Amino acid sequence: MKKIYLFLIATILTGTFLSSCKKDPNNALGTVNPFAAMYVVKKAYKGTDVKLGPDNLEGANSTGGVVISDSQKGNIPKGTVVVQNTARGFTRGLIIELGNVDVPFVPGDSVTINLSGSTLANVNGSLRLKGISLNAINKVASGKAQKMLTVPSNLIIAKPMDYEGTLVTVTNATFNPAPAAGEIYAGNKTINDGFGDLTLHTEATADYANEVMPEGVTVVGLVFAGGEGSNHQIWPRTKDDIVPLRSLEASPILITGFLTNPDGDDFNQEYIQLMATEAIDFAINPFSVVTTNNAGSNIPTGAPVNGWATGNQRTYKFDLTSGTVAKGEFFYVGATSKLINGAGSTDISNAKWMRNIAYNTVEGDGLGSISTNLLANSGNPGGIAVFRTTTVTATSVPIDVLFWGTASNGAVYSAGPPPIGYRITNTDYYDMLNPISQAEQPMFTQGSNTGRLGFPAAASFAKLGGIYNVTTGRWSVGRTLTNVTLNKTTPLTAIETGTGFTTIEQ
Repeated sequence: MKKIYLFLIATILTGTFLSSCKKDPNNALGTVNPFAAMYVVKKAYKGTDVKLGPDNLEGANSTGGVVISDSQKGNIPKGTVVVQNTARGFTRGLIIELGNVDVPFVPGDSVTINLSGSTLANVNGSLRLKGISLNAINKVASGKAQKMLTVPSNLIIAKPMDYEGTLVTVTNATFNPAPAAGEIYAGNKTINDGFGDLTLHTEATADYANEVMPEGVTVVGLVFAGGEGSNHQIWPRTKDDIVPLRSLEASPILITGFLTNPDGDDFNQEYIQLMATEAIDFAINPFSVVTTNNAGSNIPTGAPVNGWATGNQRTYKFDLTSGTVAKGEFFYVGATSKLINGAGSTDISNAKWMRNIAYNTVEGDGLGSISTNLLANSGNPGGIAVFRTTTVTATSVPIDVLFWGTASNGAVYSAGPPPIGYRITNTDYYDMLNPISQAEQPMFTQGSNTGRLGFPAAASFAKLGGIYNVTTGRWSVGRTLTNVTLNKTTPLTAIETGTGFTTIEQ
């Protein structure tokens, strides 16, 4: 009997050990998943053309997703279909060449793809799935949602293979050079969204090929990676994927830098740098600058019912009602200390200061209670807005605005109804109309308005470098943050000269 017990125990242990050793990528019954997400398929490419199969696809022999190309509208090579899927947080797409055939699939079709005999090949810098027939693709559903990513061009340029074959939106892009009178879309046109150049590609067969180009566009399209030395391409699928840019009024004042975390205490040490894009006499044309600090303990808590006019510990206002500035000139608002980097540092009172308040002992100009920390340097987003008025209400729209920070936690926006939050304007980071749906989105973190800078480094001035066109009211080069490390003897020139600061152009 004892031998029988030992035999049974050994049998159970052996079965358990063998079961635990089975390859189980899907944690389901110890079987290998025959389906590979597209990021797995693309990962199989190592620099040379590769035959796809279970050996390099984690045991899989098929993939699939949602069709995002539209062969009926003419702006796609004949016999080509583009399919995209999202898995484990990765959205990837595949450009599939089927030969000289008519593609029956339309956007929103859900398909599976048999990868047997297929090859992932580089064609002039672009990855293509080749070697399969139309019969290898099986439609399983229709009308599925097509995920669109709103992507600045610099991300596409930095990681083209992550975005190739996906459906993206590039917002507020202007043509370079500007279109000639009557110029049409057909061919390759360079577009710039302020973060880099891409090529908008239009086949002669596209349904919009002969339409006259506007000054600029927000465009939805398929990403095709270019060869070395060429711009990566955006292929709109139809004329409905192209939205002409609205005309904008240039902002007379731009936010160009700020100090959030000076050396030592923040008390009465922080400041904001701005630039005038035209000559301004503030006694004749008053403006205001409002800051917001959304630290979790600041009151009132939660989404700000009155937006920039919330006051208390959430928003603080500086009225600009005297003095003059010239076009292209830097000027400052902030603490009365007028020091570059906190107590004991360089005196920069010789800079052009338009308004100073000892915010740790004095309330703001009509908005804001006494605060030890004007500009947030951790946690929920902080922000700065400029208004063409000194009377700021919940419905006031700024002329320039920027946010920085990380988590929101409901501190800056609530969908309501009614929606509650900080109003934005059309800038290099924000759009008052959703670039995809054209729905109104007037507040920060509403819709696509999620852009923000990171927190500046400690004891560093946040220099915001970009190029602003005062004729079009658009950023030719969007603002990026450069940390200018400060010490006790840093001169004013360190934050006003050199590279990486904002400039204006006609």
